[in-house]
Amino acid sequence: MPNILSGEEYAGGRFITYPSIAGKNKAWFAVYVQVRHEKEVYSRFQKKSIDCFLPLLEKWSKRKDRRKKIWTPLFPGYVFVNTFLDNYTNVEILRIQGVVWILKNSEGPLPIPDYQIESLRKILDNQMIIRPHPSLKEGEMAKVVNGPLAGCVGILLKKNDKKGKLVASIDIIKKAVSVELNIDDVEPVNIVFGHNP
Repeated sequence: MPNILSGEEYAGGRFITYPSIAGKNKAWFAVYVQVRHEKEVYSRFQKKSIDCFLPLLEKWSKRKDRRKKIWTPLFPGYVFVNTFLDNYTNVEILRIQGVVWILKNSEGPLPIPDYQIESLRKILDNQMIIRPHPSLKEGEMAKVVNGPLAGCVGILLKKNDKKGKLVASIDIIKKAVSVELNIDDVEPVNIVFGHNP
């Protein structure tokens, strides 16, 4: 009997096995959602007990009649989920109102390295002044070793001998944030694909 959830099918007198969507490990995935509906989708994920993360940024509203501080998505159109992405979960996520798709390539959904989500969470939790930053490919990877951001990993950009910026990015969606810090608080780190630093 074929196991549909694992991608097996009986055809022509033999079992054909298709690759599983994302493996057997729990991982973070970027879910593209309708823009300006991120908070509603996040709430729907929580109601279905799906571990999710919606990075928010506090800023002033741009209304003509009044100004007030509001929380807006740091990366408009994206909510992150941490799950075992089997076929059943994949379909359950895609059926949620407001979800457009799960970011993927020709081989299936693309997992996000844990350290990228953990670094972003730590920066947001410490209420540092952050700014959206273009995602970078060049620069030295660094890990913060002192202070409230200890453990964050990102690309180090030097301003001068004492100050720099740590750019923490989510590579799959080509979005990043930067935070200023002391150069003395970071050290170089080597990243091996598929492993956390």
